[in-house]
Amino acid sequence: MSEECKYSCNTATETLEWIHAIVKLIAPYRYFLDAHVVNFFKDRLWEAVDEEWMDCLRKEPVENLLRIPSGVVRDHWPGSLKKFILTLRSLSLSREQADFQELSGMHITSISNVLAQGMNHKKKHEVEALSALVSLVSDQVGARTVVDVGAGQGYLAQVLAFDYQLSVIAIDACAHHGKITDARAERIKKHYVSKMHKNCTKQREFSVPKTVTCRVLSSDTLKALSNSPAENDLTGNQHLSQNCSVSQPSRLAEDILPSLSYSDSTLVIAGLHACGDLSVTMLRTFLECDKAKAVISIGCCYNLLSEEATGIADSSCGFPVSQGVKFAGVMLDKSARDLACQSADRWRGLGEHAGLHNFELHAFRAAFQMVLFRHYPNILLESPTIGRQGKALRRQQNQRILESNLHHGGPSEFGEYL
Repeated sequence: MSEECKYSCNTATETLEWIHAIVKLIAPYRYFLDAHVVNFFKDRLWEAVDEEWMDCLRKEPVENLLRIPSGVVRDHWPGSLKKFILTLRSLSLSREQADFQELSGMHITSISNVLAQGMNHKKKHEVEALSALVSLVSDQVGARTVVDVGAGQGYLAQVLAFDYQLSVIAIDACAHHGKITDARAERIKKHYVSKMHKNCTKQREFSVPKTVTCRVLSSDTLKALSNSPAENDLTGNQHLSQNCSVSQPSRLAEDILPSLSYSDSTLVIAGLHACGDLSVTMLRTFLECDKAKAVISIGCCYNLLSEEATGIADSSCGFPVSQGVKFAGVMLDKSARDLACQSADRWRGLGEHAGLHNFELHAFRAAFQMVLFRHYPNILLESPTIGRQGKALRRQQNQRILESNLHHGGPSEFGEYL
């Protein structure tokens, strides 16, 4: 029994039809969407669930429960439960991996160990695929400059600059990241220069990414960047790393950005894991800036999107973006956005032991919340952060275990350059 997605985004009309179908389905369950996971226990929200569903699911193995977010049902389940889960699956976005072979002219090549230093396997795969796509799109639109938004430590920017010879401006809110990007780029440049000298090959100039430290909270910042004229400098010896105020885009253009440059009048805006509102800002900049000929964004952390308050129109908010969603009256609070970021594949892959452990953690956290609620209500008024220290310690412990395994298993593939 299956229910495949029957909706599409081929046209605005079809997209709105999909949106309205989602709104209609989730409307009766707002009490779940707006509640934190501990409230399921504290407020006894299970009492609002269909009794037949609860009687059925109480008897199910953990493995079957973990497959529900993926839309997997069992034949003996109540018909209404199966219909609900399958309808949810039919309204979900496809999780199938994109076939890059369908993009004519795109060739993904493995980046060298020098450029890959510091990357894990996941990051390396993402950078290889996205850099090839950015290069292809840049050629198609005739742009030789890429603005890497939320550049982090410059992994994507450096591959675009050194492997694809594109002029790159790397923007990040963290000054430390900018310094790391500059230092890393200089090490990479020295490696290639030394290699050319050793092989007696013709020397060529390298375009080192230019860095900007700036909080991009509006499209004005990126527009000011793209409209700032200057002479091109491919030596890689000049860079910028200054703090600037987004509320002063004119200062950004007049005092700071002339230090940066690019050779043509068109550019591509790109971002790998552009967090929260950053992806929305990139889209708005693409629409508002004439020089931006393409935008390529891999978003993340959708739970961090800012949201318009009811009855207050704020064009700078990250959600909703389209007029269609606004008119549909879709509102998602923090708990709903957190829920939307849960990975169905991750739940399905937990297994019985890990799944039970996860449920137990939520149950104990809810029990602690109830103790605070009944006996220490004043503490709750202060909104304390609970559990983060333990989570951080577990991450450190897991990282030490991973590093130990790598050490005993022999040198890593990047060992020569670490």
